Amino acid sequence: MSPSSRYDVVIAGAGHNGLVAAAYLAGAGRRVLVLERLGHVGGLAVSARAFPGVDARLSRYSYLVSLLPTKIVKDLGLGVELRHRRFASYTPVGDTGLLVDNGDAGRTAASFAAVTGGTGDLEAWRRFYRMTAHVAGRVAPTLLEPLRDRTALRGVVGDDEAWRDLFERPIGAVVDERFADDTVRGVVLTDALIGTFADPDADLLANRCFLYHVIGDGTGDWNVPVGGMGAVTTSLAEIAARRGAEIRTGAEVLAIDPDTGEVTFTDRADGADGAEGADGSEHVVTGDRVLAALPPAVLARLLGEDVQTPEGAQLKVNMVLSRLPRLKDPAVGPAEAFSGTFHINESRDQLAAAYAQAAAGRIPDLPPVEVYCHSLTDPSILGESLRESGAQTMTLFGLHMPARLFQDPQARHEALRRTIASVDSVLAEPIEDCLLRAPSGEPCLEAKTPADLERDAGLPGGHIFHRDLSWPFAESADEGPWGVETPHPRVLLCAAGARRGGGVSGIPGHNAAMAVLA
Repeated sequence: MSPSSRYDVVIAGAGHNGLVAAAYLAGAGRRVLVLERLGHVGGLAVSARAFPGVDARLSRYSYLVSLLPTKIVKDLGLGVELRHRRFASYTPVGDTGLLVDNGDAGRTAASFAAVTGGTGDLEAWRRFYRMTAHVAGRVAPTLLEPLRDRTALRGVVGDDEAWRDLFERPIGAVVDERFADDTVRGVVLTDALIGTFADPDADLLANRCFLYHVIGDGTGDWNVPVGGMGAVTTSLAEIAARRGAEIRTGAEVLAIDPDTGEVTFTDRADGADGAEGADGSEHVVTGDRVLAALPPAVLARLLGEDVQTPEGAQLKVNMVLSRLPRLKDPAVGPAEAFSGTFHINESRDQLAAAYAQAAAGRIPDLPPVEVYCHSLTDPSILGESLRESGAQTMTLFGLHMPARLFQDPQARHEALRRTIASVDSVLAEPIEDCLLRAPSGEPCLEAKTPADLERDAGLPGGHIFHRDLSWPFAESADEGPWGVETPHPRVLLCAAGARRGGGVSGIPGHNAAMAVLA
């Protein structure tokens, strides 16, 4: 590649947002170059065989799809099936549990009665989620439109009670007011804490997190991509390339000149999949526009500006099981309980206790945990022999595990030990008895702390949303029309850290492309 090469658009990063932008822009006739430092596309939305000799394709980092709009899927012809999960959630409570069955309202009602002792919280649940469904239906379409201000978006919502409870009052107070049962309160509140270290009684950051977890594509449904998360990004890369975008892996961006649009990058001999010329040499290309499909902290470093590192807050554990564990509840089968979100020690009081301990710099004694078993919904991610043996994948996501807890290298081991103990406390047998063993004899379990994500995946602070989630409206008069603009006219932010970013959505990629085409 000649150092004088020029493009209409240079995109730094081939995560799902960068690929969405590339597909839109190349389809509109722009000359597009995508530079990716790793030897593969997809960023954190990838599928991988994490355990040598084990034929299971895990969604190793990102793991479910909700925010990806149907409009983007149709616009780009994205040929990926997003499979609905019948069971929304199961929460063990003693020897019973709270089962939310989307296919059987009567069974859900009976479960609420068994756990709460009445019908009040079930009716409150229905009212609350009718409200969130209304907000989702109104707000989701605006995420692909020019950015509105607060007053305009409130008008779109058109419901003063919903606006007050979701946008203005701490979500913790709202949940306490609407629900009486501690377990039900916790199940609702967990959506405000995924990857977010916040006090839901005082910090509206929890509200923002909650909002993004209930408005996805106008429904709030969290779906399983058939073939794993890598199927989504592989398809996006194929579409972008077919439309004419040039995608170069093993190409690490070293600097961006915001005045000239010059992008300096190097060929990474260790990450270019053996590509010819991957010798570590530097190149310079110029883009009329430069889209940063990167965390804001990384973009700041590339621009030579001050870097503010965010703080991630999660423990991610990937597992392959030889079989599903037995439950204490005889009324619910393991395949039912684990096919939705399996809540572990996430009652309202347990969440509060874990937050207080983590805020004080301690690993929680009883970490709150959510578990997902994707292979129950999509068996294709398992090889034939694993499927026939009864094996299953399991993804665990731990809350209230901020990066500050992992400054000591020993903390990772202790956090994992306590997390596994938390899981075991609600099962009829230890989860370790169900772990599949690789041919080497090692158990199929890997853990990712914020420190691991920063080191292995290049996420500053290990923050899965790149930085704290923002409101889906403009908060100042000088914001750009699409929420992707930076102080530099040539440079746009094209990833989760943009306004209306976060999650696997493609929304910042779409909006950055629209800003260029405008």
